Amino acid sequence: MPRSVSRGVVALLLSCALLLTTAACDDDAQGASGPATPSASASFEQQKLAKTRFVANAGLAAGATYQWIVKPYRAGKFKKGADGRTLALVKAGLAGAFTYNRLKAAVNNAKGDPLLSKAVAPLSAGIDSLKDLGTKLRKGEAGAADVGAFEKVINSVKDAGKSAGANVVDKVPSASQLGG
Repeated sequence: MPRSVSRGVVALLLSCALLLTTAACDDDAQGASGPATPSASASFEQQKLAKTRFVANAGLAAGATYQWIVKPYRAGKFKKGADGRTLALVKAGLAGAFTYNRLKAAVNNAKGDPLLSKAVAPLSAGIDSLKDLGTKLRKGEAGAADVGAFEKVINSVKDAGKSAGANVVDKVPSASQLGG
């Protein structure tokens, strides 16, 4: 008999705990839907984070461009009959799409920092011009001008970051990051 009573008490306590946590979650959800009031340090932290995220995204874009587009192109991997051409073109196409995605993210990150947003804003048109180059690379239709366009945009983004105090360092993404 004492065992069934203790089981009943445990079941009752667990039910109450579950109900209390559910009620607490509902209160949080209602509070989150209302307008949040930012504190004085929130804008500073947001700007600092924006610059850091800009550097990370631009660095990944620069690393992918150099590792899988510029370097293989200079090595002649994109020429017809080259050893490993198909794989190099597929990687370059993925890297092109990845680079475009990360550069767009970097521009969005730059909007959180006033100085960085002014430096990066003129580069949006150049970044938009890269949109279809990933497909051209993957199909083997890209030439020196297309590879040069990637290099030019990456260098412009690096220079804009440097002028705003955000030094961009190339960071080669992993194959899973490139494909994801």
